[in-house]
Amino acid sequence: MNIKRVGNVILAVKDLDKSTAFYHELLGLPIKNQRRTWVDLGQTGALLSLHPAAITSDHSSNSLEGGMVVGFLVGDLKSALDELKSRGVRVHRDIMDRDAGKNAIVLDPDGYMISLFEPKFADSQQQSKGYHGFAPA
Repeated sequence: MNIKRVGNVILAVKDLDKSTAFYHELLGLPIKNQRRTWVDLGQTGALLSLHPAAITSDHSSNSLEGGMVVGFLVGDLKSALDELKSRGVRVHRDIMDRDAGKNAIVLDPDGYMISLFEPKFADSQQQSKGYHGFAPA
């Protein structure tokens, strides 16, 4: 076997429309492909794919050790988190400073953990300047 890269991460969601709105409208991921029971989000690299789950299945976890976490890089973590809070997104863990940068975790409509990470570069000239929210890191 010779795997070249991750093609997509598939999330089983209880409400496809609600989850699509969260990832597309709130987080700003572009819709690459959309069918009645499948939505691919992203432009390059691995896609985030949403697929309907059984209504009765319990597929979420609110622990880093016990579930899946989807991670996104952001240019300005504080403004991204402030924007999401103002739009009613649940915060699981507020901003924490780490050696590699700042991190916070929010929950999507199904309770999946979404990690937002603002990297800290050794060369300060690489650090994003003037970006807000979900602008490129």
